[in-house]
Amino acid sequence: MAWALIRPFLTMVVFTVIFGRLAKLPTEGDAPYAVLVFAGMLPWQFFSTALGSCSDSLISNANLLTKVYFPRLIVPASAVITSFVDFLISFVILAGLMLWYQWWPSWRLLTLPLWVAVAFAASMGAGLWLASLNVQYRDFRYVVPFLVQFGLYVSPVGFSSAIVPEQWQLLYALNPMVGVIEGFRWAILGRGAFINPLGFWLSMAIVALLLVTGIRQFRRMEKRFADVI
Repeated sequence: MAWALIRPFLTMVVFTVIFGRLAKLPTEGDAPYAVLVFAGMLPWQFFSTALGSCSDSLISNANLLTKVYFPRLIVPASAVITSFVDFLISFVILAGLMLWYQWWPSWRLLTLPLWVAVAFAASMGAGLWLASLNVQYRDFRYVVPFLVQFGLYVSPVGFSSAIVPEQWQLLYALNPMVGVIEGFRWAILGRGAFINPLGFWLSMAIVALLLVTGIRQFRRMEKRFADVI
């Protein structure tokens, strides 16, 4: 539980100092910059942790897969659910930040379960792709940390996606986490939260495509897992 609180908190502090104090990037509306960062850190931390756990879930349970038959989808799904527990614990820090800055959420906070479901879908879709590919091609385990590190800086975690030039907004929205993070901030920050409608729906479509194709890819390779692993 301590690690689930320490990791996002320290990352939030670093991003707030670098982007908010040194680079002086704008926040969204009147929200404190620390709250802006942590509202983006919550879904990203869930996504990155789930991606790492899910991609390695089949390999780490190789003995179980070769001896007992059961729906293989349970293994990566359980890895994502475990990451979801850490994600829920991290809400303690968000509540503390809101009390510290006296930032009170609006009615939009009621839509937060919807955005949590979208974050879960993005994590599950990407995780299923990597889990199935990692069985077939073991070198993929070296790709995952790079994807997570690269994704952190190309996703609007430490800054608002409003600073992205307008002509690049649609291209930027091809990153599925852009729409997820913008949805979280819309729910948590309330009025003034930035959402590019066209880019947002494009990002949601990418999430749906990722989930559907991830399930299909996993099902297609499922019968060969026991032999290949």
